Amino acid sequence: MNSCPHAARIRASGKQLPGNILLNSLEIFSMSPAGTPMSHFDSVRIVLVNSTHPGNIGGAARAIKNMGLSRLYLVAPRDFPADRAVWRAANAVDVLDNAIVVENLDEAIAGCGLVVGTSARGRRIPWPLLNPRECGERVWFEAAHHDVAIVFGREDRGLTNEELQKCNYHVHIPSNPEYSSLNLAAAVQVLCYEVRMASLSAAQSESPPLPDWDMPPAKAEALELYFQHLEQALVDLGFHDRENPRQTMTRLRRLYGRIRLDEMELSILRGVLTSIQNAVHRMQSALQKKTDS
Repeated sequence: MNSCPHAARIRASGKQLPGNILLNSLEIFSMSPAGTPMSHFDSVRIVLVNSTHPGNIGGAARAIKNMGLSRLYLVAPRDFPADRAVWRAANAVDVLDNAIVVENLDEAIAGCGLVVGTSARGRRIPWPLLNPRECGERVWFEAAHHDVAIVFGREDRGLTNEELQKCNYHVHIPSNPEYSSLNLAAAVQVLCYEVRMASLSAAQSESPPLPDWDMPPAKAEALELYFQHLEQALVDLGFHDRENPRQTMTRLRRLYGRIRLDEMELSILRGVLTSIQNAVHRMQSALQKKTDS
């Protein structure tokens, strides 16, 4: 299987796999085959994390194409490429051919202004939660402005808490409580269907569903760097102890996730953190001079 030259221009360093690209660093410049801006559908990434069974990857590819989507990201799949995936994909082999294989979730969601993670169970610290219909609507309308990712976890245990904390929202698919286990490809089908239904509803609506904003939302990788900076600043202040973190950073991630910072706001906050750290260092230096004198 060969990677399609039209779906994206990719500049990266990393290991080449047949028909796919394993990326250590990722820069994607999306274009349609004719060089025209891509549609909302082309801004939506379906991300599968550590998929175990290649048949599920093929089934997901089929579900993606059924609903008019095309962008599949695979985070460290256990067995891919594989004949079983091709067999299950049926006439959606092109989605597999264009799939991008990456080593971790951060690479898969790089450049996304919205990330939604699937979650089958309640969490100790609840996160902003969408149902499938709300998820489809939000994904569709935000895809007009930036890339969006819907992230699916492992077949046996879903997404880790750390991975879910990288998401702006969680989405839960309600099912029979007596038999709630949902096949991965089926879950992909449900949420891709809701995105398509949102597109059909939007085509009949004249009013914009989301308010205009003067700056684009902060991208996933910029937010991750901010959280690293924030944690270090809190450590420098003596407020946060990495050896006994409690749930400080988790709750702060949830707080900022609810706010949905834009790029300018994030830049201002990074500047505030830097000023705080500089002040702390000046105080420490002054105290050290007094101690030495």
